[in-house]
Amino acid sequence: MTIEIKVPDMGESVSEGTIARWFKAVGEAVVADEPLVEIETDKVTVEVPAPSSGVLTSIGADEGVDVEVGTVIGAIDENATAAPKADSAPPAEKPAAEKPAEPTPAKAPAAAAAASGETMDVTVPALGESVTEGTIARWLKQVGESFAADEALVEIETDKVTAELPAPSAGTLIEIIADEGVDVEVGAVVGRYTTGEAPAAAAPKADAPPEPVPAEAPAASASANPDHPLSPAVQKLVDENGLDPAAIPVTGRDGRITKGDVMRYLDTRGSGSPAPAVAPTPAVFTAADDLPERAVDPRGEERIRMSKLRQTVATRLKQAQNNAAMLTTFNEVDMQGVMDLRARYRDEFEKKHGVKLGFMSIFVKAAINALKELPSVNAEIYGDEIIYRNYYDIGIAVGGEQGLVVPVLRDADKQSFAGIESQIAEYGQRARDGKLTMKELTGGTFTITNGGIFGSMLSTPILNPPQSGILGMHNIVKRPVVVDDEIVIRPMMYLALSYDHRIIDGREAVTFLVRIKQAIEDPERLLIEV
Repeated sequence: MTIEIKVPDMGESVSEGTIARWFKAVGEAVVADEPLVEIETDKVTVEVPAPSSGVLTSIGADEGVDVEVGTVIGAIDENATAAPKADSAPPAEKPAAEKPAEPTPAKAPAAAAAASGETMDVTVPALGESVTEGTIARWLKQVGESFAADEALVEIETDKVTAELPAPSAGTLIEIIADEGVDVEVGAVVGRYTTGEAPAAAAPKADAPPEPVPAEAPAASASANPDHPLSPAVQKLVDENGLDPAAIPVTGRDGRITKGDVMRYLDTRGSGSPAPAVAPTPAVFTAADDLPERAVDPRGEERIRMSKLRQTVATRLKQAQNNAAMLTTFNEVDMQGVMDLRARYRDEFEKKHGVKLGFMSIFVKAAINALKELPSVNAEIYGDEIIYRNYYDIGIAVGGEQGLVVPVLRDADKQSFAGIESQIAEYGQRARDGKLTMKELTGGTFTITNGGIFGSMLSTPILNPPQSGILGMHNIVKRPVVVDDEIVIRPMMYLALSYDHRIIDGREAVTFLVRIKQAIEDPERLLIEV
């Protein structure tokens, strides 16, 4: 049975792409879900997996050709199994390189996986919804080092999370294409390795690095063929960096310029390049090249690159200040009622649920109670519309080593106190370990941040766009207050609500904090939702 290979949907507003390269040639065996072809668009690079196992019988669009979504670009014959094995013999074209690996093909008649010594690419995987690029944080393996299957090769940092890229099979790293600190798109090739068991790979270590270069270099031509128009992705890079296409050495078929050619040209052109190879996150601060030269103080300084997460946090916080009519209102709350409640039930709660009863779950419940009464605080401005949510996904701001993150408690109104405390504790630990996922960090309708754990007495928190409100908790301080016409000492906390005045009026903001105050000072109100 013949299965068609089609160009998949590559995202909103993307109607076409360019065939960057085929991973398989006609006649080669393929396995279901194995990457077949790489397609470039002006936004991302996508790997198209094999829809079925079989043999690649035709290629309908060569590398460098523009193709529309839905176009048939090849075919797989599910019943043809003998042809690929017959064709796998010709790789004797690499006599010198393949000598050490020759015994392996003889041993692997049943193994369709990569033969020992085969050169494979290390590509940037999908990093989560709406994430199209990341930054190489650090390589965990160096050129010449061997590794086992699933062992972490490289750490990639995005504006949300840091992900480790595991090795798809055992082998030896032979080339690092993207150095630490370089921004890379999803699907980009960041390194190469030779397959095979780790001990066996140690011998060819010295010979391996020169090998991959000739394997790719022969196809390179001196200049681009002017008869072929640039693909959208290539055109974008050329325009952004003010490049002359004729000056770029090309490797594509028929003299076509590929995106990899442009990126390699930018990498090797020297310090005079006006812009990086991959478009970076919108700048928050003046680019280093535009700053006046700064003298180094002889007493000692350390200069490190801002993490992707830190850059994005800075950008989003500044955007919030620029785009929202942000205002903060304050109140104070007597924490005695909540502290008495915790003292009475702390041991029983922990014994039954295996987690401590903290203040955060009570504040989450109090906030939800207030949000139900004042829906605009849980809403969002979208263009000229207001979106009111009928659900309550509460973000809890957590400070980690790499910066501030806000994991989200989904449907927090449906969770118990124990469920909230347990999830917050888990998020806190995973934030410290850098193990939070994109799904856990996206969305949210309202945020709570607790600066009190660091000793903050008072602050004006900044909104977490596109949310319209954020509640700030602070430290608890014993202060003299008047209760029933008497001066008494009470554990007091200042509360701050920062809000978008475009959608939330002062009356609503003040009422919101009053409802929080009432619920905290009289926790029984949370049981009857008043």
